[in-house]
Amino acid sequence: MRLPSTAHTSRPWRIHEITRDFHVEDVWALPTPGGPDDLQYLVRQFAEAPSDEATISAPMYRVLFVIRWKLGALLGWDKPDTGLNARVRTLRDRLPADLREAPRGPDTRSKPFRSVYLLHDEWAAEMANRTVHGVMHIGWVPDGSGGYRGQMAVLVKPNGLFGAAYMLAIKPFRYVGVYPALLRAIGRRWEATAAERNGG
Repeated sequence: MRLPSTAHTSRPWRIHEITRDFHVEDVWALPTPGGPDDLQYLVRQFAEAPSDEATISAPMYRVLFVIRWKLGALLGWDKPDTGLNARVRTLRDRLPADLREAPRGPDTRSKPFRSVYLLHDEWAAEMANRTVHGVMHIGWVPDGSGGYRGQMAVLVKPNGLFGAAYMLAIKPFRYVGVYPALLRAIGRRWEATAAERNGG
């Protein structure tokens, strides 16, 4: 379920301290019901997924990602000199001392996200290419019925007019083809690992 931006901005996340020049692009409630300490399992799920294209079966999702990576290769959007510590500095350089000393968290096995920090109730990972500097923020929030669930926010800082135009152009595809398939895949994998979380 898509949520308003205030579902992210109204919470006292530490990510706000280092992303004042980013804007909230999307916020989603994740189908990951759990207990108060279960964020660690969701972070591991994101980190260990081999790749979105490989694990999500929706044909439209696969087609969109093939097109995106082919265009990126053709136009040089994802070259090393367009990424973190090249075109932009990593957000780890902005961390206050206490966050710098906190666990960094895992990088995702599949490109392009690198972990920024990991706390008990939030995890942030970043990516950068020629179009944007982006952050995936995963928070762990009460679900209103005594349990907890994940909440994903996508924050972006477009690279000039080109980056802003790119984000506008892909918006319909994200809502129709990308996010629905991604959320279903997250939910399926969460259900499949329920026994592990429950000690079974």
